[in-house]
Amino acid sequence: MTIIKNRIKKEQRGFSLTVLQKRLLLASLAIAFIFCVIAGRFIYIQLFWDNELVMRATDQWNREIPVIAARGNIYDRNGNLLAGNDNTYSVFVRPNAVQNKEFCASALADIFGLSADDVYAKISRKGVSEVTVVRHAEGELINKLVALGMDGVYYSRDNTRKYTFGDVLCQVLGFTSVDGSGISGLEKYYNDLLSGQNGEILYSTDIVGVEREDAAVVYSPATDGSDIRLTIDYRIQLAAEEAVRSVYQSSGAKAASCIVLDPQNFEVLALVNYPSYNLNDVPRNDPEALNTLSRNRVVVDIYEPGSTFKVITTAANVEEYLSGNSAAFSPEHVFSSSRTRAVDGTTIKCWSDHKNGKHSNQTLAQALNNSCNPCFTDIALSLGKDTFYEYLSAFGFGSVTGLDFSGEALGMLLPQSLVRDCDLARIGFGQTVAVTQLQLACAVAAAVNGGNYYIPTLLKAVVEPDGTYKDTPPVLKNKVISQKASEMMAAMLEGVVSEGSGKNAYIEGFRVGGKTGTAQKYENGVIAAGKYVSSFVGFFPADNPRYLALVTVDEPQGAYYGSVVAAPVAKQIFEDIITIKNLSPSA
Repeated sequence: MTIIKNRIKKEQRGFSLTVLQKRLLLASLAIAFIFCVIAGRFIYIQLFWDNELVMRATDQWNREIPVIAARGNIYDRNGNLLAGNDNTYSVFVRPNAVQNKEFCASALADIFGLSADDVYAKISRKGVSEVTVVRHAEGELINKLVALGMDGVYYSRDNTRKYTFGDVLCQVLGFTSVDGSGISGLEKYYNDLLSGQNGEILYSTDIVGVEREDAAVVYSPATDGSDIRLTIDYRIQLAAEEAVRSVYQSSGAKAASCIVLDPQNFEVLALVNYPSYNLNDVPRNDPEALNTLSRNRVVVDIYEPGSTFKVITTAANVEEYLSGNSAAFSPEHVFSSSRTRAVDGTTIKCWSDHKNGKHSNQTLAQALNNSCNPCFTDIALSLGKDTFYEYLSAFGFGSVTGLDFSGEALGMLLPQSLVRDCDLARIGFGQTVAVTQLQLACAVAAAVNGGNYYIPTLLKAVVEPDGTYKDTPPVLKNKVISQKASEMMAAMLEGVVSEGSGKNAYIEGFRVGGKTGTAQKYENGVIAAGKYVSSFVGFFPADNPRYLALVTVDEPQGAYYGSVVAAPVAKQIFEDIITIKNLSPSA
């Protein structure tokens, strides 16, 4: 019995040792596993998180001060500054680095005319690494700030835009955001060129964000934006601004506009829309008013051109006549003096009642002089839809001109397949078609400059920060009519000014050509009683055009014919150009 008991005790001891050994083994394995996990985690972090952790540490122990790139200036073609920058600054605070928030808030409030309580609330916010206290501060105030030498308070240069002439070219230049980025006009279109690339100053700080006395400073310089030089001639722009403003006020019009081109290359010399607004005081709090005032109507609005469009109809006819098309009318052809034409059951009337011998049997040149609608109905119908539409397309109608400006309208041209004879007849004298003022100005310029259609431009050159000057050469888009046809067009349009409806644009001693236009307006698909668009497109010298102006007056009160309202405006602009350029009378 005793033997058995001893055996049992030995077996129990053996069993206990075995269990203990197993437990120790499991514990060792567990420890080894945990070690491996930790070691693996370290290795993973070293291999894959190294860059991110460095960036996080850098962010905790470093502070960045932006170095704002100077926005490029905008000049006219002669180097007159149109848009530049004021030297103003933004002030910001890093709350963790401020040792005495009460003093800091009081000092900032005193310097910049702020509420000390508001500043204190800003710089006492939790979880905020940086707060902006003031924008567009003057340099004198920044000098006062620097003299205090407060920790955690920094400043950087702003891009505060300054427009030299206020409301001049306001719809063309456009404006920038409070952060200096272009959001309208050429400021927006050429924003990438003008903006440049910001730099930075990097400071090392302690754990609470206070700059260390022995801190290394890393400086990355800013790359300033490029300057741009426009095709605009500031002196001509001022003359056009004054002329358009005057007719707007005297006629009680809804709006008035003007574009002046160099017909030889389609450089825009002046572009005016009135009413306007001051670029240095943009009405940002009134979006509706801002949208109306900032819209470049010459480029983005469409209208029915009326009789100014007869220039295009005539040009197509002359070119086809010279090309031997029997459907075209010769310059000597005599059109019927009948006041009306019946097309598809529709009666088309001349603006004149033809009494007392008015608009008697007339040649093509006389039809232009008199602006007689039935004659241009005859031309359009005789040329036919296919041929006429080829010219409309070549002259740029129904498509954008390619001007370097956002939002250019296509105009409105009926699909060729849908055009009836009555539609074609009306297009011939400027109805049932809608154009932009830019489209029409370019088309007429091509008709009188030798037949060359260029892509219009507002950009003359780019001047890079290192001074490199890059000129923008003219780009020929297509040839619309021959040199001979163009010379004939210029001569006939000179007759319109010297003998016909454009007499109010005549300038003694100078050869001026042009065409008047008076178009009815439509509202909800029907003619709006008493509402017209009065226009005149003119150019000089007629034998070698260098200046072309299109003037439109929207809804003038009282007199509304283009010959009475718009032609004198073009004359005033041309006379001012003659003075500005010191031009001599034509030989």
